Amino acid sequence: MGKFEIKKRKSGEYQFDLKAGNGQVILTSEGYTTKENCKNGIESVKKNSQVDARFDKLEAKNGKPYFNLKATNGQIIGTSEMYESIASRDNGIASVKKNAPDAEVADLTVEK
Repeated sequence: MGKFEIKKRKSGEYQFDLKAGNGQVILTSEGYTTKENCKNGIESVKKNSQVDARFDKLEAKNGKPYFNLKATNGQIIGTSEMYESIASRDNGIASVKKNAPDAEVADLTVEK
């Protein structure tokens, strides 16, 4: 089962990673100024990950395939890693679609 992890960047911004059941990061968010906005981004991923048209299949300058997940308003809410092949990228999209809707949220910024 997938999991969202909320982290704090050195810049003080919050971000989340969506990890697959095997622990591999399959989607990383932009930076958010508040934890609340970061949590809203997670909800947006859960919702938008079920709409094929929200995935932009792209190619980096070095030729490696990757994808962005966009919200209804066209804003990028998550970016994948760089993949070695188009098939791997498409598997990554399938993994986001499968894992995001029911993924638990782990807040790694909470002091213990």
